[in-house]
Amino acid sequence: MTVEKPILKPNNPNFSSGPCSKRPGWTIDALSDALTGRSHRSAEGKAKLKDVIETHRDILSIPSDYKIAIVPASDTGAVEMVLWSMIGARPVDVFAWESFSSGWLSDIRDHLKIDNVNAYSAPYGELPDLSQYNGDHDCVFAWNGTTSGVRVPNGDWIADDRTGLTICDATSAVFAYDVPWDKLDVTTWSWQKVLGGEAAHGMIVLSPRAVERLENFTPENRPLPKIFRMTKKGKLNESLFQGATINTPSMIAVEDCLDALRWVQSIGGLSATIQRAKNNFDAIAAWVEKTPWVGFLAQDESVCSTTSVCLTLAGDKDVKAMTKLLDQENAAKDINAYRDAPAGLRIWCGATVETADINALIPWLEWAYNETMTGNDS
Repeated sequence: MTVEKPILKPNNPNFSSGPCSKRPGWTIDALSDALTGRSHRSAEGKAKLKDVIETHRDILSIPSDYKIAIVPASDTGAVEMVLWSMIGARPVDVFAWESFSSGWLSDIRDHLKIDNVNAYSAPYGELPDLSQYNGDHDCVFAWNGTTSGVRVPNGDWIADDRTGLTICDATSAVFAYDVPWDKLDVTTWSWQKVLGGEAAHGMIVLSPRAVERLENFTPENRPLPKIFRMTKKGKLNESLFQGATINTPSMIAVEDCLDALRWVQSIGGLSATIQRAKNNFDAIAAWVEKTPWVGFLAQDESVCSTTSVCLTLAGDKDVKAMTKLLDQENAAKDINAYRDAPAGLRIWCGATVETADINALIPWLEWAYNETMTGNDS
């Protein structure tokens, strides 16, 4: 079968799942107000950092009694500082079904060496049985499996009267789903996902119950590096949650985050970013439904991620050759599956991607599949 080479290309071929595509219309001029050459501890620097915090609170409707901070080392750093600071007070239920959540399980069980750990795992493309969560335990999970294309459908499985803490890695989920804050005690993400921001900075949100844990639990025989410390003399370090970061942030990255947040506000806020991601996913879903050689890695379409969309390909397929061809044609950049995931494609469909670009991409996927299919004579 011969597939004609398309003519129309995506206006923006960047479909990487992290760092992700910049917002529509972004140029380097968006950073012209960055506080370069100045201290982040100056009044102006603190004001910009506090602006990032409070604008997140406003857009995401984070409760006023929840604490928000900017922390080092992206979402990974945010999760690590929580695990090292809080885990060990109770038994821990860990739900792992893709690369990063599996990494948190390894940290808890193998590095922190917590004795009472219940691991609930599932292969790529599936979710563990979330009903196994015991509300008297702490719980660690990812809301959106960025490397597997599978997401938690809702927070109904988390009891309101739980006594343990829920610790949620919500990167690639925040700004794409309506996160139920009352179900989450610790939530982390990074600017580089749905906002399309620059890397190396993470966000952390603590419920009052999480603050209580920090102030009343000190892990035994577990030294905490400076960049993990959220308390001083047994009390929460309030300055950290007012924009006084632990280490030096990039004020260029901060400016870029503020630009992305202003863009979110300009298009209608959280409901608009959720809808944009859904529109992008729906465009791919309609194509998958009518195309016999492609499918979702997710076994249940109701839990498909609408941001990191992971696809499987039928036949004896050289996926790397296919993605290399698309890259050379400037039709799609960085869409190979995550290195630990099953072979396939991973297409970022978050809010900064235009649906018109998804629609323009699809004919190129069909052409590249045909061109690189084993035994193709066309």
